Amino acid sequence: MLMRFKTETGEGSEVGVKKWYQGGPAKYFAWLFAGLLIFGLGINVGNGHISFGKHGPAGLPSQLDYTSVNQVYDSLKHNYNGKLTAAQLTDGLKHGLAEATNDPYTEYFTPAEAKQFNSELNQSITGIGAELGQDGDKNLIIVSPIKGFPADKAGLQAQDIITTINGQSTTGMSIDAAVNKIRGPKGSKVTLGIIRDKSQPLSISITRDTIQIPSVTTKTLDGNIGYLQISTFADDTSDLAKKAADSFKQAGVKAVILDLRGNPGGLLDAAVNVSSLWLPEGDTVVEQRGTGGDDVSRAAGDDTLNGIPTVVLIDNGSASASEITTGALHDNKAAYVIGEKSYGKGVVQQLINFKDGSQLKVTVASWYRPNGKNINHQGITPDKTVAEPSDATPDNDPQLQAAEDYLNR
Repeated sequence: MLMRFKTETGEGSEVGVKKWYQGGPAKYFAWLFAGLLIFGLGINVGNGHISFGKHGPAGLPSQLDYTSVNQVYDSLKHNYNGKLTAAQLTDGLKHGLAEATNDPYTEYFTPAEAKQFNSELNQSITGIGAELGQDGDKNLIIVSPIKGFPADKAGLQAQDIITTINGQSTTGMSIDAAVNKIRGPKGSKVTLGIIRDKSQPLSISITRDTIQIPSVTTKTLDGNIGYLQISTFADDTSDLAKKAADSFKQAGVKAVILDLRGNPGGLLDAAVNVSSLWLPEGDTVVEQRGTGGDDVSRAAGDDTLNGIPTVVLIDNGSASASEITTGALHDNKAAYVIGEKSYGKGVVQQLINFKDGSQLKVTVASWYRPNGKNINHQGITPDKTVAEPSDATPDNDPQLQAAEDYLNR
């Protein structure tokens, strides 16, 4: 999900606040299944002590009545023909509490699952290099294969529906379970059953590999246009984007293309800092509204590219932090948007740590563009829609060509 978190700690603080928008569109914001977990997950880390008041939110009681739960437990204990442990049953209860929200982004992690989750966030994984999400029918889908990695090389495409993993049906399978099955040792293979365009069944075998994604790529295009591609909003994105902006300024580029296609999300700070390269200090980048109150992130004032004509490229794999940046530049009239409608993830999660190493990831807020719109399940519609053909190559990229044509007119 590549998406790496940044810890913001106050002086003397023992608990950091980790915020990001992972893009995503995946079960967490974006999972990069294969272990990449990015995609629009805004996360705050707490200490596991949560107080809802006497009756809790939405009329919930301060304590649950476990009488009926104990009845089920007694029935299992005396009748189940198999092995069960107290730990299994307790973890099942915790997983069930999170799943009862019917929110695909709210999840409980056992200590082992939490370790895996954080390993993925730190990119210390091997997999296939793609982002996994759910469509409106709760099918497992490919949100975005990452260019140059196994999923992309094997031919996976955005919106492919995953029907089987190594022959096992994905019906009713959670994103967590799918991620676990798709990940594996470097050099091993995983076979995915795919339905493309809701009609074409395919079987695709993919060799797993180490996934390392460079977050920023730059070059100068014909016509003296600076090209800045961000694959994910990671720890190094702010510095690399700033260096690119400075080099563009020194080179006297006449215009800039910011390519966020296939970018599933990342750090909130990185999205704010990238947006700040175009926006004057104080301009609104994004607003959060949720259980912890409202919070507005504003441009920091390092607007090196302010006033330089800019096009942002997006597609249906652009999610969360990518959508925050796109919305900020568009709504503040700093950029024109070309491409296809973005994914549409407009919610934020909080990650709460418990003493035993387990974690709860819970949706706590929605985020809003400067124009006041929440894009969850809606996405951002470009100013100019240009479809990307299935046979697109670096030499045949109509979306990039449309951006160049717009800036050269």
